Amino acid sequence: MVKNICKDINILSKKSEDASILDINICQDLKDTLLFNQERCVGMAANMIGINKNIIVFFDKDELLILINPKIIRHSKEYKILEEGCLSLEGIRKTKRYYSVTVEYLDIHFKKRISTFLDFTGQIVQHEIDHLNGIII
Repeated sequence: MVKNICKDINILSKKSEDASILDINICQDLKDTLLFNQERCVGMAANMIGINKNIIVFFDKDELLILINPKIIRHSKEYKILEEGCLSLEGIRKTKRYYSVTVEYLDIHFKKRISTFLDFTGQIVQHEIDHLNGIII
């Protein structure tokens, strides 16, 4: 179900909790909401729809990926200072991003995975994981 985008800084600045199999419906809501907003958004964290769980969804080229309880375990090559926008915030802000990030997470079937994301996709993943940690750009 498409959800409203949360703009409440009090919700967005809280660190999210790990998700369990009981939270699987959140994945579909995030996916539906991202697809509805895809002309102006490339990724979304659960707290952006007001749910304090560690789940993100994003586009990796044409594929939509869902990462449950993602944690960055490695990064390399400092990317640079970039300007980013966010559906939950007004305007554009500067932030530091790395060229690549390696992330440990659970997939939609709750199977443990490790993936490395580069360039723009890596930037998206870092932005969404920041959301889960209560970091606002």
